Amino acid sequence: MKISIVIVSYNVRDLLRQALDSLIDAAEGFSYEIFVVDNASRDHTVEMVRAKYPEVNLIANEKNVGFSVANNQAILQAKGEYILVINPDTITSSDTLHKVVNFMDTREDAGGLGVRMINGQGKFLGESKRGLPTPWAAFNKFVGLAALFPHSKFLNRYYMGWVREFETAEVEVLAGAFMFLRKKALDQIGLFDESFFMYGEDIDLSYRLKLAGFKNFYFPETYIIHFKGQSTRKLSWRYIRSFYGAMFIFVRKYFLKF
Repeated sequence: MKISIVIVSYNVRDLLRQALDSLIDAAEGFSYEIFVVDNASRDHTVEMVRAKYPEVNLIANEKNVGFSVANNQAILQAKGEYILVINPDTITSSDTLHKVVNFMDTREDAGGLGVRMINGQGKFLGESKRGLPTPWAAFNKFVGLAALFPHSKFLNRYYMGWVREFETAEVEVLAGAFMFLRKKALDQIGLFDESFFMYGEDIDLSYRLKLAGFKNFYFPETYIIHFKGQSTRKLSWRYIRSFYGAMFIFVRKYFLKF
């Protein structure tokens, strides 16, 4: 099998339908499988998937186990040469899977790949290409220096601002909204670190790929639409606690060695 597609859902039923429809269209011509792991949604997501997508492998959790655990549940069952971890609040272009497979097939050194992401208004999303959130990179983002000097290699390492939007380039971090991963690489480095409940797990996995000698790529020759933030209120205390808590876990794991 060529591709295993993994989507973790939580109360985004209608967006999930859009995501599934676009992925099924994009996967035409491939041998593929789709997993939906639902984290105890209350909006009848499970019933919708069972009724409208009987071919999808559905894992219905009785509680919200988090992003890392839910993805791992599906990846452990996946049979594809490549694993696509993708958010439910996305629409995938019809050419995306063919283009990323062609690229990865010619780059054995590639552990993973991300694509150009735009929001619902067509605006490019800077997190399509990211650097590691080292203390220096995180400081510059937090105090606003990265925004003041968006193309600086020194001050905007978080979004790798010197890499142009339409430039294929090696990057440090793949965004969790779209991670196209080589299964052999995951077999070598392991799956998502389950100490990350939500946020940060994509950074950790990307870093472990690099530590193992693989390369991560930003590939802008295709795109997805990402309706980011649909399942999380960005200014909520829950979001702030989850995001910055995840960043602390990552920094403590790799940069604060005691």
